[in-house]
Formats: sequence, structure tokens, C-alpha cells
Amino acid sequence: MTSAPESARPLAGKAALVTGGGKRLGRAIALALGASGVRVAVHHHASSSGAEETCTLIRQAGGEAFALAADLLDRDQTRSLVDGASERLGGLDLLVGNAGNFERIAVEALNDATYDRALRLNLDANYVLATRARAALKAAHGSIVFITCTSATTPFRNYLPYVVSKGALRQLMRVLSLEFAPEVRVNAIAPGTVLPPEDLTPSQLERLRERIPLSRFGSAEDIANAVLYLASAPFVSGVELVVDGGRSVAAR
Repeated sequence: MTSAPESARPLAGKAALVTGGGKRLGRAIALALGASGVRVAVHHHASSSGAEETCTLIRQAGGEAFALAADLLDRDQTRSLVDGASERLGGLDLLVGNAGNFERIAVEALNDATYDRALRLNLDANYVLATRARAALKAAHGSIVFITCTSATTPFRNYLPYVVSKGALRQLMRVLSLEFAPEVRVNAIAPGTVLPPEDLTPSQLERLRERIPLSRFGSAEDIANAVLYLASAPFVSGVELVVDGGRSVAAR
């Protein structure tokens, strides 16, 4: 990770909380923010070593970062996470709701536990995070970026709780963009095929790739760059930015 020149870093000096920042998309987002001069609170639950590694990479590049633990299924811990991040950072300019549940389960195998787990982590936790962070974000005229999914528009089979929760998260973003205005902007990013599941065969991966007009999979950095844009776009709110290589257009 290398830092951009100061003149090219409109977010320099800002403070951000990134949930699920210890791996995959969350790590890429935290690293991109750190390289842009943002001071980053990196949330984790089970992946403490991953979060610490993310922080180390940011610090090695001259940035500021620290890790905070919380179980986002616990509302008290979720609220304490926001309070702790805001206290250590001296405020909050950006909340990135990235942590989520992506559980494949056939409809015949659904039960209350699997359904509730997805809704609580993908939807309820983001509601608690956003409402708790509102005061700090309002003071800073900051913003929120949720990570949704293209499946909210074009559903996947065998992911019913996930798809429903992401669709509801998109609507939460839209409502909060009205309720939190004018001081706080609220947006979302809907990734397409980015970091595809590791258990897919080469032939399955190729079939997925062929459905994408740009003929390639996205990268975690594509999503991170979209976060940087939304975090620094002062007249953009209530938008779900689709980052999928054109696949959603082809699907229609």
C-alpha cells in the first residue's frame, strides 16, 4: 500500500470506522482509506489477527489505524463499537458497513436460526451502527456507505436470507438518506462478482465470467475505489452504486 500525494487526498485527516476490516473487501476498503490519509478504526469479530495485519499495513505506509472488536449480533457491543471508535478518533466522518453474512443454504434447509442470523448481521447491525453514529457524523457532515449486493435486484438461488437482508439494507440506505439529511449523506455499493467463492470449479468460474460484459471478475480494490468516491462526493446521497462490470445490465 502506497500513499497518494497530499494534494490528491481530499479525505486526508478524516476519521472512519470500517466493519469487517480484517479480510477480503473490508481489508481492501480500510487499506484504500488509509492510503488516502484517513484515520481508520478497523472492526473485527473473530479475525483479530487479520484486523491487526490490516492496521499494520496502514501504519507501515504512514497512516493511522487501530483494531476494535465487537460481535455485531449483540446490539450493546455494536453501540459500544461506534462509541469507542468515535472516542479514539476524536469524532467520525465515515461509517462503512461492510461486515456481513453470506451463507449458501437451500430453501428446503432453511430454519429460523439461519434466517435470523442473516437479517441480524446484514440489516439490523447496520441500522444500529448508523443510528448510533448519527450524532458524530452529523457534527462532521460525514457519510455512511453500506455494502449491499446486486442480488438485491437479481436474486441468487440458495441464498434466500442473504438476498432478502441485502435488499432490505438497500432500502434502509434510501430511508436514512432522507432521515439523516442534510448533514449526513447515506449511500451504498452493490458489488457484482468480486472475490468469487473459493469452492467453485474452473468451469463454474468461467461460466460466471462469460456473463460479465467486461469479461473479467472485479477486484476488492474496485469496491474500495467506489467507497473513496462516495466518501468524497458531497452532492451524492441515496444512491446504490452498482460495481459489477455490466452484468446487471446484461441480466435484464
